[in-house]
Amino acid sequence: MKFTINIDCTPAEARAFFGMPDVEPMNKMIVDEMTRRAKDNLDTLADPERFMAQWMQMSGKSMEQFQNLMGSAMGAAPKKK
Repeated sequence: MKFTINIDCTPAEARAFFGMPDVEPMNKMIVDEMTRRAKDNLDTLADPERFMAQWMQMSGKSMEQFQNLMGSAMGAAPKKK
């Protein structure tokens, strides 16, 4: 015997039913902060001189870590046969 139960509710109602916390305020805070940071850096990305100046401020160790990250990402790509 098989039963199927369909429940029509919003995600907020489902979270409340299962006793899960309301994450909407935290989500809004994170999205607002990310939006603010993106707007602050928008002019930097449009100006190549400022963009490169920010990159050059990175120490040698940070640049090496970035290169290792890019190398590992490229190494993980599937190889064509």
